[in-house]
Amino acid sequence: MYLKGTLPILILHTLADGPNHGYRIARIIKGKSKGVLDFKEGTLYPALHALEAKGLVRSYEQVDNGRTRRYYKLTEDGAKVLEKERNEWRRLSSAVSLILEGT
Repeated sequence: MYLKGTLPILILHTLADGPNHGYRIARIIKGKSKGVLDFKEGTLYPALHALEAKGLVRSYEQVDNGRTRRYYKLTEDGAKVLEKERNEWRRLSSAVSLILEGT
């Protein structure tokens, strides 16, 4: 189960550690979620393109082990949105936990 709208914040969070290419972004998210979140190319790349269109990430090509890859980098605006979204996620997840745990 994926919570709708979580992929963009996960991408921004991953890119906060530095530029990366799409395949590795997906592997990092999958690894950190212990395999629960496994976004495929058909989901990941449209999200990356949407973030780029909004100016939250920018892309560039780089040769990596003889292969040209498209890397994505968090922009200053992307970092601001990430911080705002992190705070909102904390607030929302805390409220849901309160309800589900019955406190």
